[in-house]
Amino acid sequence: MIIDFHIHLSLPEHELPSVLEWMRSNYQGDLDAYVREILTPQGIRRHLQAHDVDLAVGLAEVSPVTTGVADNDYVGKLCASANALADPASGPRGRLLPFASINPFLVNDLAAELERLVKEYDFKGIKVYPPYQHHYVNDPRMYPLYAKAQELGLPMMVHTGSSVFKGARIKYADPLLLDDVAIDFPELNILMAHSGRPFWYEQAFWLARRHENVYMEISGLPAKHLLDYFPRLEMLADKVVYGSDWPGNPDLRRNVSAIRALNISEEAKQKILRDNAARILKL
Repeated sequence: MIIDFHIHLSLPEHELPSVLEWMRSNYQGDLDAYVREILTPQGIRRHLQAHDVDLAVGLAEVSPVTTGVADNDYVGKLCASANALADPASGPRGRLLPFASINPFLVNDLAAELERLVKEYDFKGIKVYPPYQHHYVNDPRMYPLYAKAQELGLPMMVHTGSSVFKGARIKYADPLLLDDVAIDFPELNILMAHSGRPFWYEQAFWLARRHENVYMEISGLPAKHLLDYFPRLEMLADKVVYGSDWPGNPDLRRNVSAIRALNISEEAKQKILRDNAARILKL
C-alpha cells in the first residue's frame, strides 16, 4: 500500500514550450499522448490502481513565468471527478488529494483563496513554488497563507533545491529559509519537496531533525541512491515521505522498487512509502 505525495496533473497545454521540450526529450515515445491518456478521471484512477497506489497528492501549479499554469479549479475538478468513480472491490484505491498553488503575485488575499478552494473542492494542502514564482519562502507576504493552512490543519509542500527549467531562480529554493517558517508556524507540517537536491541535502536533513513539523519529501531523487545522499536515512525514517514526481518520472514502480531494495528495515520502508504520509494527511 503506497501514498504518492507528488504527482503533477498538468496537460501539455498547461506547460510552457521550454518545459514540454525538456520533458519530451527525456521520454521515449509520445509524451503528450501518454499524459492525455492518463489525465482523465478514469485514466488516472486506473493508472494509480495498476501501480498499487492508494492515494496520490495531485498538484496544481500556477507559475506562468517559468513552467506554466495548471490552475486550482482545473485540479480541483479533476480530482473530484476521479474520486467520484466507483472503487474496486478491494476497497478505496487510486484516489487523488488536491494541493493548491496560490501565487502571491496574482492573488491578493492568499488566505481567502485557500479557504475558497477548501470549501469548493476539498483541497487537502498547498504547494509553494519559490524558485518558479520568484519569492523567498519566508517572505512576510506569504505568512497569511501559512497561517490559514495551519488554522485549517493542512500540510504545506515547498519546492527546495535545483530545477532544470528556464527562468527558475535557485536562490529562492534554499531549504534553510524554512527555519523561519517552521518556528513561526509550529503546527504547520512542512514537506521539503526534493529534499534540497543536490547541494542542500545536509541542510534538509538537519531541518527535519531540528523541527518536529518539517519532513523530507524525496520526489525527483533516484531512490537507489538515497543512502548515498542520506547515510543516516534509517535514523530519520519517521520524517521521510515518498513521492514519484510523475510524469517527470513516468515509471511509478521504479523508485518504489528501489526503496524496497534499500538496506534499511522493513519498518522504515513502510514509514517512507505510506505511514508518514498518512499521519501528515490525518488519514
